[in-house]
Amino acid sequence: MPPFLLVAKGEVEGVLEIFNRSIVHVDMEWLDFLDSLSWQTAIAVDNALLFERIQRSNFDLALAYDATIEGWSRALDLRDKETEGHTQRVTEMTLKLAQAMGFLELDLVHIRRGALLHDIGKMGVPDNILFKPDQLTEHEWKIMKQHPQLAYELLQPIPYLQSALEIPHCHHEKWDGTGYPRGLSGSQIPLQARLFAIVDVWDAITSDRPYRKKWTKKKALKHIREESGKHFDPNVVEIFLREIIKE
Repeated sequence: MPPFLLVAKGEVEGVLEIFNRSIVHVDMEWLDFLDSLSWQTAIAVDNALLFERIQRSNFDLALAYDATIEGWSRALDLRDKETEGHTQRVTEMTLKLAQAMGFLELDLVHIRRGALLHDIGKMGVPDNILFKPDQLTEHEWKIMKQHPQLAYELLQPIPYLQSALEIPHCHHEKWDGTGYPRGLSGSQIPLQARLFAIVDVWDAITSDRPYRKKWTKKKALKHIREESGKHFDPNVVEIFLREIIKE
């Protein structure tokens, strides 16, 4: 019996062949059945290939998104030499803390993106304020404190970053409500931002800066403990010290 071509949307997707050990008496009804079977098989194969192409396309798109985010992050680090390497360090530590706290794999993707972009709002802060070697004036500090809101306004229109907004927008909120930009307190602050806040401060005080030397581990630990219940979520502090700092 001759093979049946599997044709879908004008393209040959394969060949259907029938084999039998005995002689088969083929009539028109049998041929119509095989023709219908080959047509349905062609559609099924085409749909499977289409699904595979969509999956591959989505995977490639996700890689492109993440490469773009990492590019933005490196651009921020290049702009601010004082904190070079800070973003990569806090991102890695934040992911470790999130894993220790039981976040799902899908959540970790958004946490990573949020951590990489946590200071993206500083792109809207003038250089004379961002890089001022002296203490900021009240007016300058007011402008500096706008950077989380600027981050939100910059990232919110981007659909694939909707779930990564919590860290850039809320990482300067404090447990006692004295943070910014919205003055959130306690559990009003998104959990992702609460865990990032500890990591962000830890890296800042344990790294050298042009205007000061890094703190000793003992001094840094004392500061984190003192800020538990004020700046930081006490439960997150406990997990951070036990699982990440091993104290």
